Amino acid sequence: MPVRPADAVLPGDPAARENLERIIASPSTLRAHEDLAWLSRDELRGVRLQLELQRAETILAEAGITGTVVVFGGTRVVERPEAERRLAEAEANAVAAHDDDDARRAVEIARRVLAKSRYYDEAREFGRIVSSTCQRDGRCDFVVVTGGGPGVMEAANRGAFDVGAKSLGFNIVLPHEQVPNPYITPGLCIHFHYFALRKMHFLMRARALVAFPGGFGTLDELFETLTLIQTGKMPRVPIVLFGREFWEKAIDLEYLVEEGTISLEDVRLVSYVETAAEAWEAIARFHGIAPRS
Repeated sequence: MPVRPADAVLPGDPAARENLERIIASPSTLRAHEDLAWLSRDELRGVRLQLELQRAETILAEAGITGTVVVFGGTRVVERPEAERRLAEAEANAVAAHDDDDARRAVEIARRVLAKSRYYDEAREFGRIVSSTCQRDGRCDFVVVTGGGPGVMEAANRGAFDVGAKSLGFNIVLPHEQVPNPYITPGLCIHFHYFALRKMHFLMRARALVAFPGGFGTLDELFETLTLIQTGKMPRVPIVLFGREFWEKAIDLEYLVEEGTISLEDVRLVSYVETAAEAWEAIARFHGIAPRS
């Protein structure tokens, strides 16, 4: 704010003194970077996009992050004890509701989520493997980056946390309140307003994309990456899908080949794994990294 003049400047003019108060209180006296209301206007969207891109770039550069492994997966894929608790709750609700179809369906869904709880463990193990293998002697390559949320993303960040390594969380501001998972490295949890800028930063340093079973957000990031590689807008990186049974049912790539909408070569952009060790082996093989000792 401008320096407030002493009362002695206008000793005998109350109207001028009152007007000066209004001048000082006006937003026009703010410097441009201080005027948040002005920066929030529609016509300043381009500036905000540039600031969001550059701010994250600065944080990552100053942290020495040279390469990342993007990990996506369902927020509803939780640890086994929590999945078991949710199943028991769904079963109790079904008993209380008697013949309610929705309650029975909730039980079946809870059972499937329980079956997927192994992916939480695999994501955590993958975070441990990639972080302990690549973050040595001050190197910050193949750093795990997630969307910063719960479920699979939490597990991958947690794996890095287990071995004292850095990991990133690219959180997105949503209409409903959300809190980053507690395993992201402090200072490396970046909040984005724009999905587009968040997507850019997911892939600007990506050395691989690892996708666990998930919903729209996981599918969105997966198809974004596939499209960019297919069209030559980014270099090819390993795209590793955990759980062949899930993915072949969720996305029938062979059907798309048969329909002539993608090529057989496009199908070869992805590989399927079941364990963390297999996932890291596929990534290491692609990049010519020696096996873990």
